[in-house]
Amino acid sequence: MSDVLIIGGGVIGMLTAWQLAEAGQTVTLLERGRCGREASWAGGGIVSPLYPWRYSDPVSHLARFAECEYPRLVARLLEETGIDPEYRQRGLLYLRVDDGDRAFDWAHRFGKPLEVVGADAIYAKEPWLVEGIEAGLWMPTLGSIRNPRLCQALRARLSTLSRVTLEEGLAVEGVCVEQGRVAGVETSRGRFTAGQVVLCGGAWSGVLLDRLGVALPVRPVKGQMMLFRTPPMAKGRQLLERVVLADGRYLIPRGDGRVLIGSTLEEADFDKTPTEEARESLRQSALAMIPALADCPIEHHWAGLRPAAPDGIPFIGEVPEIPGLFVNAGHYRNGLVLAPASSRLMVDMLLRRPPLIDPAPYAPAGLSTSAWSSCNPLSA
Repeated sequence: MSDVLIIGGGVIGMLTAWQLAEAGQTVTLLERGRCGREASWAGGGIVSPLYPWRYSDPVSHLARFAECEYPRLVARLLEETGIDPEYRQRGLLYLRVDDGDRAFDWAHRFGKPLEVVGADAIYAKEPWLVEGIEAGLWMPTLGSIRNPRLCQALRARLSTLSRVTLEEGLAVEGVCVEQGRVAGVETSRGRFTAGQVVLCGGAWSGVLLDRLGVALPVRPVKGQMMLFRTPPMAKGRQLLERVVLADGRYLIPRGDGRVLIGSTLEEADFDKTPTEEARESLRQSALAMIPALADCPIEHHWAGLRPAAPDGIPFIGEVPEIPGLFVNAGHYRNGLVLAPASSRLMVDMLLRRPPLIDPAPYAPAGLSTSAWSSCNPLSA
C-alpha cells in the first residue's frame, strides 16, 4: 500500500510524485500510456501564459512562482539524470499587440520587465522576421523549455527513486470509497490502495470524475502544432533565436535550430487527428512571421488535448464530500507553465503543511457531487 496514488503521468503528476517522495511519502503513479506522452509532450514549452495580462490574477500568481522555479528544476534534472531539458531564457517579442496599456499595467503590478521596441531593435534580435515591422513589445526574461526532454528527464528521475513506483500501460477503472473516504482505485491490473488519491488526468479529468458523480467543468480543447527543420544561417546564427508571438500564434526556436509553430484552438472532443486544414493554417501563420520558412521542410505535425477550465483557472484541492480524493486539473494552455507551482501547492495540501501559495482561488469547493458506489467505473 502506498501513501499516495497519482492518476496521470504528465509533468504535473510526475512533479507531484517527485516532491512527495522527497518528503518521505511512498507514491504509486498510474498512467494509462507512457508518462509524459499527452499534453505535456504536445505543447510548445513557453514558460509563461501567451498573453499573461489577459489572465486573472490567480493564474499570474502561479505563473510567477513557476517561472522562478524552472531554472532550479532544470539544473537539478540535468545534474541528476544527464538529460538536458534545454531551458532557454532568451525573451519574447510580441508583435501587433492592441492592448498595450493593459500589458504594462500587469507588468507593473507583477514586477515584470516589459518595454516597447522599435524596428531597429527587433531586426537586430531577429533579422529574418518579415519586413515592415515598426514596433513591438519585448519581455527579456521569458523562457522556454523543450518539453519532451523535460518529460524524459522527470521520468528518468522518478525511475531511480525507491519511494516511487511507476505503473504505465494500465487503465483506471474505478475509485474505491470505504467508510466515507477514498481507499484506492481499481485498474486493469487489479486494485491499488492508498489513503490519498490525486487525479492529474488532464483533459480526461472531467470524464473520470463525472463517472464518480462529480461535475468537474474541464473539457478537451484540441491544439495542433508543427515543427520546421531550418538550415544554419550566416555568422553561426539560427533562423530564429527568440520566441515570437503575433496574432495568437507563436514561433519557438529549439537549440538545434528547429522552429515550432503553434497552435490551433479546436472544439473536437477527444479527437487528436492532425488535419490538412490546420497544417496549412499553421504554415501560413509561420510564413507571415518568417517568410524564409517557406523553404524549410515540415518535419512533424501533431495534435494534443488541453484541459480547459472556466477562466483558465485550474482546480487544485480536495474533492468535496470525498475525503482523501484530490484533483489537480484544468490548466488549459498553461499546464507546463504552471506545473512547478500547482504541483507544489498540491503537495502542501497533501502533507497538511502551510502552503506557499494561497489555495483559495483554486479550491474545487463548488463542485457538485451525487451518490457513488464503492468502485465506480472511471476509464475514459
